Amino acid sequence: MDVSSRHHLRSDEIDEIADALREGLGVELDGDSYELVEFADEDFEVVLVDGDPLVWYPGGEPFVTVAGANRTDPSTGVVTVDAGAVSFVSDGADVMRPGITEASEGISEGDLVVIQEEAHGKALAVGRALVDGDDMAGDSGKVVESLHHVGDELFEFSV
Repeated sequence: MDVSSRHHLRSDEIDEIADALREGLGVELDGDSYELVEFADEDFEVVLVDGDPLVWYPGGEPFVTVAGANRTDPSTGVVTVDAGAVSFVSDGADVMRPGITEASEGISEGDLVVIQEEAHGKALAVGRALVDGDDMAGDSGKVVESLHHVGDELFEFSV
């Protein structure tokens, strides 16, 4: 990932991010320094909160990264997978119905979601819901498209 520019965010930009994360995930982002990083070779931007890549903009909307989800522990917008799905999701696979044990109420098709494992509640990935949350559990079919996962370039990004 080739950084093309970096700049500190204004307080109104920080407030927009905080409001979006509070509304979508029920989390409070706490930091002293917020810096936007733009890339020449990626179609998303990242916000460094106190130097850590905790927020990104997939499709232009602010959302937590995997590291951000693990730091803030979202209370909504979460899809939980069983132990059998962990290795696949961690490697970037899309989420299939049989691996889902729970999905937050209120998830709508097209929403960004945090994918976590059920044993410890750790975030494994961020994806986009392909169906509503109440239709996620079942016997077959893809229900979440993976966009970012542990071990990918964004997860490993540091400045």
